[in-house]
Amino acid sequence: MTATLYRGRLLSFRRAPQSLDDHDSYLYERDGALLVENGVIVASGAFDTVKAAAAEDVEIIDHRPHLILPGLIDTHVHFPQMQVIGSYAGGLLEWLNTYTFPEECRFVETAHAERIATHFFDEFFRNGTTTAVAYLSVHKASADALFAENLRRGSLMIAGKVMMDRNAPQGLLDTAETGYDETRQVIADWHGKGRNHVAITPRFAITSTPAQMEACQALAREFPDLHIQTHLSENHAEIDYTCSLYPDAIDYTDVYARYGLLGKKTLLGHAIHLSDREADAISEAGAVAVHCPTSNLFLGSGLFPMRRYQKREKPLRIAVATDIGGGTSYSMLKTLDEAYKIQQLLGERLNPLESFHLMTRGNAEALSLEERIGTLDAGTDADFIVLNASATPAMALKMEAVKSLAEELFLLQTLGDDRSVVETYVAGKAMKPAS
Repeated sequence: MTATLYRGRLLSFRRAPQSLDDHDSYLYERDGALLVENGVIVASGAFDTVKAAAAEDVEIIDHRPHLILPGLIDTHVHFPQMQVIGSYAGGLLEWLNTYTFPEECRFVETAHAERIATHFFDEFFRNGTTTAVAYLSVHKASADALFAENLRRGSLMIAGKVMMDRNAPQGLLDTAETGYDETRQVIADWHGKGRNHVAITPRFAITSTPAQMEACQALAREFPDLHIQTHLSENHAEIDYTCSLYPDAIDYTDVYARYGLLGKKTLLGHAIHLSDREADAISEAGAVAVHCPTSNLFLGSGLFPMRRYQKREKPLRIAVATDIGGGTSYSMLKTLDEAYKIQQLLGERLNPLESFHLMTRGNAEALSLEERIGTLDAGTDADFIVLNASATPAMALKMEAVKSLAEELFLLQTLGDDRSVVETYVAGKAMKPAS
């Protein structure tokens, strides 16, 4: 395959920035370049240096004056909820029963699952997201549809067939045995095929019996390298209901701990209302609290105390996510805009360098995949995006007054959306839909 050189302003993080003045935490090249071959970044850095290392006749795609960043990463989404987004409800449990569960029943139909899969990738690539961690429906057809479509698209995706054997409509229930067997089959069929990764996915404790949690534990023992994803402490009514279903557990977090489901690759969606004991247990296990700002606001679930979790004696690993379709935007830019506002309401600050670190390298580290995605480092997968901070008239007017990289990033976060994404590259291929 012929190598291609992409020219523009490069931004890639080395570690989490400690402040706006922490310039050592990131690489910024005003005239930079990526050399890409066979879906991998071969070299990155100053344009003249990278160009000198390339073949004399290398193709150059010039994206100046725009920013080139790693592809954005979304750590918690629901594949079957694209037609649920924007549904009016009073809270989480009402929203699930009124809209979400009836919609997910439709994914028993292969044709419907395949149709939604094409829209799923189009929307995420349109918004600059190149990796997502997805909950599927309980039906194996939903897994087959998403993973097959991803083989065609070539992105790095993590997804799991939801396991749920109670407290849902009949059309959404498996059993402890069938949930185990079908998850095992999904792993055999799809894990490691292309860039597909399978996650063990008990939806949440409310919809899994103790027998099914034991089946999840068995899967986690058999496949210790797989991610585990579930929900935790999103809503007070959910917490109370969970504790009533598992009266022997100390608290909600202890339900998962008892079944061996807390570990470095465990992603705990929401985790808003944690006690100190729960936060300690999660920290000690190395599990990840996944912040879903637009969903938390839309469903009135609560304000995620990011700074409190970070400043604890035993800090939490934190990721960020859209949580489509409880979330209200496919854009990670919009998602971090709402995260910023939540911290403002809590009397804290979230600076734009932190935001862009979170949605790139930070989320990659949360997934234990920073060696492959989340940076522009040589040797990593060539997933990157091109952002234009003057994409709309209002943004262009504001850009006239922007004097620093941090101000430009904050503008992108505050006013940007899919129109700010000039192009999305997945394994070196341009993938943003035309419309």
